[in-house]
Amino acid sequence: MDRILNFYDRMVALVSNCRLQNLTLLFTRIVLAGVFWRSGRTKVDEGSWFSISDNTYFLFQEEYKGVPLPSDFAAVMATVSEHMFPILLVLGLFTRLSALALLGMTMVIQIFVYPEAWWQVHSLWVAMALVLIVRGAGSISLDAALARGRTA
Repeated sequence: MDRILNFYDRMVALVSNCRLQNLTLLFTRIVLAGVFWRSGRTKVDEGSWFSISDNTYFLFQEEYKGVPLPSDFAAVMATVSEHMFPILLVLGLFTRLSALALLGMTMVIQIFVYPEAWWQVHSLWVAMALVLIVRGAGSISLDAALARGRTA
């Protein structure tokens, strides 16, 4: 039994090293950003950088009408958020704030739009956002570079 516990302790030490944690945080940032970025890109006209489509306004008036905001305002805010916060996450800039914003969006979607999607989708988004809120961006980020610059 001691051999098994010693092996387990060595494996925990191996996967707990800082480099692996920082790569894991980078991967988590990229995955969460990718989810929201792809959603944001569906809200703009094809071929445009940021022209919100008529279909987006229609969706917020009809399918997403449970959101307790004016539909036009919600459409713009969602589109802006789904573009801005993923970029910040990938850069690792204001990571905790960006993850908190995407957590808020996830909860709005969960509560007002697709309440049946908790276990299939939203719980995973929440888990990733919470990891980033609690742990931050890691050392492979602009947050870390800015922190190093402040202490230098």
